[in-house]
Amino acid sequence: MTEAWGSAGPDDTAYAPGTPCWVSLMVHGMAATQEFYGELFGWEFQPGPHQLGSYLRAQLDGQEVAGIGQLPPDLHLPIAWTPYFASDDVDETAASVRQCGGTVGVGPLDVAEAGRLAIASDPSGAVFGVWQAARHLGTAITGVPGTPNWNELITRDSSGVVKFYETVFGFEQEPVISADFDYITLHIKGRPVAGIHGVGNALPRDRGPHWMTYFEVADVDAAVAHVADLGGHTLKQPRNTPHGRIATVADPEGAVFSIVRTSRHSD
Repeated sequence: MTEAWGSAGPDDTAYAPGTPCWVSLMVHGMAATQEFYGELFGWEFQPGPHQLGSYLRAQLDGQEVAGIGQLPPDLHLPIAWTPYFASDDVDETAASVRQCGGTVGVGPLDVAEAGRLAIASDPSGAVFGVWQAARHLGTAITGVPGTPNWNELITRDSSGVVKFYETVFGFEQEPVISADFDYITLHIKGRPVAGIHGVGNALPRDRGPHWMTYFEVADVDAAVAHVADLGGHTLKQPRNTPHGRIATVADPEGAVFSIVRTSRHSD
């Protein structure tokens, strides 16, 4: 998971196709969500683009890191962070999604001069976005607290969907060789960019297969306590892993995400 983001990074002209390049959250309570993430990650917010309705771009030190949008009051969709994968041709990617058994729910559509997007789901129902950059390249700063660090598909069985992602995005796969740990790391040009974690019957029944976004923090235990103070809750307590200390939490509207202090930031 370390050094995960950026086959093309924030200093390059664009993210390499297939690389997670943006994360976005659609919520009902925009003001409360801004307060939660602003306090937790130190984000500030700027409006736009207006084609997405009430939409805010979260920033760290003036650099864009994520997006938060307003759901219509009568639209009761799961509140969840959605990763966007870079594409040179979102229309072609959307066609590939359909050909491989997935579904395109939104788009492809232009977002002013920012770029072109689609929102889709894989054959198991996990939702993700596709972004063809124009003026907006994606997450502009990575590797520091408050930025997306990793994206991981939580599904029943990794082998059931990995071919879909290989075909649609050109991922190369590196399975973990283990009898009791079902995990595949997805690579672009030899660089790890995302993962697929098969959890079998431990898959939450109320969520089904879904993408999980990890955000870097300076101190996982302090962040978990802060989440509780801000009205969120902890789903998995802090634990040490080969990639750093990790916890899984939810914001006040129920959007689940993980926080990590990666091993490269360990003292």
